Amino acid sequence: MRKLIIILFTCCLCLCLHAQTVKDLQKEQQKLQQELAQTGEMLKQTKKSETATLNKLTLLNQDIRTRKRLIRSINNELSALNNEMGVLGDKRNNLQQELERYKAEYAMLIRQTHYADMMSSPLLFLLSSENFQQLLRRMRYMHEFAQYRKIQVKRIENTQAEIDIQNQLLQDRKNDRETALKSQKREQEALARDERKQKSMLNELKKKEKNLKNKQQQQQKRVNELNKKIEQLISQQVRSKTTLTKEQQLIAGGFEANQGRLPWPVEKGFISGYFGTHKHPIYEHVTINNKGIYIQTVQGSVARAVYEGEVTSCIVLGKTYAVIVQHGNYRSVYSNLKELYVKQGDKVQAKQKLGTILSDTEEDNKTELYFQIYKDRTLQNPTLWLAQ
Repeated sequence: MRKLIIILFTCCLCLCLHAQTVKDLQKEQQKLQQELAQTGEMLKQTKKSETATLNKLTLLNQDIRTRKRLIRSINNELSALNNEMGVLGDKRNNLQQELERYKAEYAMLIRQTHYADMMSSPLLFLLSSENFQQLLRRMRYMHEFAQYRKIQVKRIENTQAEIDIQNQLLQDRKNDRETALKSQKREQEALARDERKQKSMLNELKKKEKNLKNKQQQQQKRVNELNKKIEQLISQQVRSKTTLTKEQQLIAGGFEANQGRLPWPVEKGFISGYFGTHKHPIYEHVTINNKGIYIQTVQGSVARAVYEGEVTSCIVLGKTYAVIVQHGNYRSVYSNLKELYVKQGDKVQAKQKLGTILSDTEEDNKTELYFQIYKDRTLQNPTLWLAQ
């Protein structure tokens, strides 16, 4: 009995762990489905033509990456469900064996006792006693036997009820697995369609290599001008104030303590350009050096402060704006805005709106924020600072 209790406890513990894993995976899949919906919304906002553009390719690449993560999550859920079904099956089999043992013990007990005599004529069983002592023993025996019989019957009933519960749980997991298998098939088919589109789009864009390279060079020139302007302003600010106030020290400490937990500078979106040097998405021999990250989002989105601080600069570059927010000896920079909601000297709070992000009609309605973080004059990788 003690061995059975240990087995059942272990099974229950395993089930709890697996159930938690399945629950976490299902939550992850919901989040990934939301990301796919966001990318789909951005694709709808591109120009209504079949012409391949870099923006469409970027969105399609993101869609493929997210869908692959979703399929991996579904596969992990299927593995977890299979494991859980195995545990449930083992537990049910153990309970079934225990039930059969209880029934066998009960049957043997009846065969090896005067149970038949007692049940056919309890009074005759008592009156047939040879003496008074035997009568008392038989009365006590009948009482104890009745109590033991109740216990055995209760054990059998409880075990049967537990088997019924395990059968229902097992059926629920089979239903979950069936749903997951359908999702897996649907996402694999969607991934295959996306990859065919990707291949076709890459071939089309490679035919426009000269034009796209010229456009990319012009964009890089504008970004270099912006980076130079930002670096000059930050250098001036750092040189002009070498000592932080107590309030600025507290803000800097809070900013630093929140590394990896800062809110995103947009409500929703994805990183379309990572920090550092990377290969061009189409041309193998072209490299891109990003001094920040690019976050693509939906039209009409606003840039938000990632932490409390003070607006120290509002930069104008052509038809766009950039905002620098100081957080002690840290600074966050928000570029490619078409409209500002703040001015120099304003105190801002985390998630406060700073300005509307430009949707570039010349770039297939791409809505993209250029985001940077500095510690004094040193660039930081923003990806390491934002909440994942």
